[in-house]
Amino acid sequence: MKRVLVAARANADAFAAEFRIALPDHEIITAVPDDGLPIPYAVVGRPLPGLLASLPGLELVLSLNAGVEHLIASGEVPAGVPIVRMVDPGLVDGMVEWVAAQVLAWHRNLLAYRRKQEAGTWEPASEKLAHERIVTVLGAGALGGPVAAMLATIGFTVRAWSRTPRDVAGVTTFAGRETLAEAVTGADVLVSLLPATADTANVIDRALLDRLARGAFVVNGGRGGAIVDADLIAALDDGQLSGAALDVFRTEPLPADDPYWTREDVLVSPHVAAPTHVSTAVGVMAESVRAWERGEMPPHVVDLDRGY
Repeated sequence: MKRVLVAARANADAFAAEFRIALPDHEIITAVPDDGLPIPYAVVGRPLPGLLASLPGLELVLSLNAGVEHLIASGEVPAGVPIVRMVDPGLVDGMVEWVAAQVLAWHRNLLAYRRKQEAGTWEPASEKLAHERIVTVLGAGALGGPVAAMLATIGFTVRAWSRTPRDVAGVTTFAGRETLAEAVTGADVLVSLLPATADTANVIDRALLDRLARGAFVVNGGRGGAIVDADLIAALDDGQLSGAALDVFRTEPLPADDPYWTREDVLVSPHVAAPTHVSTAVGVMAESVRAWERGEMPPHVVDLDRGY
């Protein structure tokens, strides 16, 4: 009976209970026994230092998160052991919902009207229909593709940019760094769902922000390192941007003295755009285990060269 170690820092017992249903022919554990027997499967989010390197007989690492940069950076995953990143229906649906909420709140002036309400001001703003807005989504993969498709369904004119070519229904797609400027030029909303890699670090800088339409809105549900924070704040200060919704940051939790906290034109949320849901995630991870045991490579195995 092969072992599955569930080393989640939160909800470990809930995950373990679901795994026992999904993989009844496996031994599901939440702590490492001292018997030295193999533990071929590890389910981890941000594991404690030394955990992965200490596991005997490790064959497959199943990430509880879509982002895996911390697992790669730790250097503790043994060479040749695949890392499977989390892509499950709950995570995708969560991101689609969160981005839709942010974009529509800005598009229909709900954020501005909230500020007007606090001031007791009855002042209608100019309203537009979705087809009059251009939205560019950076990242068109497992999360960005469905987000871009959803925005197109609502009626926005949607562009999606990615490192490699992608097809998304109803969306104009761009691929390669040389097309990035064209993809964002004139956009009213910029949505970043980029992973944390060397190629995406600081990609959203002042030069890129200046290509957006005047008064544009930025949404970041990907990784904080994609944005040059000082450039974003400067663009907000001079009116190039009218606001931003940020769920991810370079330092998390966001420090108490960070200027984002006190800005009325920035909506801060604590990395909750697409949380991992036990009910949907376990089924996907269990299928990865079954695929591995059939001699197949599971889907969404991380390419270490790309970083995701």
